[in-house]
Amino acid sequence: MGLAAVLAGVSIVVLIVLGAIGRGGADSIAPRTSLSDGRTLGSPDAPVTLQVWEDFQCPFCKDANGAALAQVEQTYVASGQVRIEYHNFAFLGDESLLAAEAAEAANDQGMFWPYHDELFAAQAGENRGAFSTAKLKQIAADLGLDTAAFNAALDGHVHRAAILQERADGQALGVASTPSFFVNGQLIKGAQPFSAFQSAIDAALQKAQ
Repeated sequence: MGLAAVLAGVSIVVLIVLGAIGRGGADSIAPRTSLSDGRTLGSPDAPVTLQVWEDFQCPFCKDANGAALAQVEQTYVASGQVRIEYHNFAFLGDESLLAAEAAEAANDQGMFWPYHDELFAAQAGENRGAFSTAKLKQIAADLGLDTAAFNAALDGHVHRAAILQERADGQALGVASTPSFFVNGQLIKGAQPFSAFQSAIDAALQKAQ
């Protein structure tokens, strides 16, 4: 076998491996490595809590997860200084509600964060079918969830009342759009750069000492 053929074979293998790791290229979100419990990431004893209010159809929420929040997780959550709490603020239409219900059905099986990340990776515009019931069920199957239990929860809208109540709770706190964040109660609006979170978190850590 000639050198050119060998190099071509190696290139193909490399591309396959990179494709498997990337899972969607720029649209993918790095795998979670922090301690998780339900819809939280990080130590329950962390002195700073970062509340995240998101809609799965919101492109700015996707951007925040792929950039600033990923840096927060690496810098503060992994070290035990910050705990992230996810909250639904599903307000962009029917598919936002369905996606939130699906994420909660995944949470019933301890798979909230993997499902959360797959939803953001699957975004394709608002209410255009990306989060149809069939596609949400397919994501659950692809992740290896108990599809009978997941499908029953989604079809029965088991979590819808709680999601609607959570949206009302967010509005009462001052949430009017997504993404919105609270760092120990301090509101940060929009997909801000990591530096905005860093300043708020460092101030909260200093105050907590």
